[in-house]
Amino acid sequence: MIDKSRKVRVKIPASTANLGPGFDTLGMALGLYAWIEMGFANETKITLFGDQMQGIPTDKSNLVYEVAQMVFQRAGVSCPELDIAMYSDAPLTRGLGSSASAIVGALAAANALIGSPLTNDDLFQMATELEKHPDNVGASIFGGLVVAFWDGERAEHIRVEPDERLEVLVAIPHFQLSTEKARHVLPREQSLANAVYNVGHSSVLVAAFCTSRLDMISHAMKDALHQPYRAPLVPGLGRILAEATDHGALGVALSGAGPTILALVDRSSSQKDELEAFMKETLKQEGIEATTMWLMPDRAGVQVSEVSPAEREASLFDNIKGEIRI
Repeated sequence: MIDKSRKVRVKIPASTANLGPGFDTLGMALGLYAWIEMGFANETKITLFGDQMQGIPTDKSNLVYEVAQMVFQRAGVSCPELDIAMYSDAPLTRGLGSSASAIVGALAAANALIGSPLTNDDLFQMATELEKHPDNVGASIFGGLVVAFWDGERAEHIRVEPDERLEVLVAIPHFQLSTEKARHVLPREQSLANAVYNVGHSSVLVAAFCTSRLDMISHAMKDALHQPYRAPLVPGLGRILAEATDHGALGVALSGAGPTILALVDRSSSQKDELEAFMKETLKQEGIEATTMWLMPDRAGVQVSEVSPAEREASLFDNIKGEIRI
């Protein structure tokens, strides 16, 4: 029997997808988070905190509410009215997996709220079907590096533990770029040469991650399938892709569909300040202001906890303010 007095909180990592050649197959969870609290209610109430939440619906058309209802339907229970609160440090539509975080958070929270009848694999399958590719959702669920595929019916994945030396620099331009627009510029057909190029580079990149060969990342983290076509959407990207390794990056890529640009770095590198300055200045020369952040790979994936009676007296924001980036 469902305890209608319960309330849960989930912490969901942002993610980066593709990592260059691994188009729709490689994802990595990042130490930048969203939080969702969810409980039962007599009437649905959705509360949003933070500047990143602007424009998100606060009625039953909200994505988190809709996905939660899918969990309840799958589990054969009825929970039509919910109390939901949301906060995110990750900006929306910037290539950091914001929609995947919302989907994963809703799935995990709703499942926990009714006693976790669904397995993590069940949640992964549902999230992949909703997102239509498994890289971002896999990273947010399982943490670390995720190598995955989806054949339209079932998703499979292998999780790879990130090397302790890996650190991530993201440059987040101050404009949004929808995944739909970024996908629209891609050709419907690709040459055999481009396909072979990406299969080879993606395979070596995964092998480099699995064997801690950081020296191979710069050779393997190159792409022919999507970044050349998306580069005009992010002025300065072409130069950063070509020159970032000269300034200390192990490898560099467009994060997901963009416009965020991601560099993998050896955390002991003496060129970190140089690399950050190069990326910011290159974008600035194109008239693009950007925020840079140094992040660590997230290793835990989505985390679920019970909201204590004392915490219920406070808002979600008050409960997590010691953890958020302001």
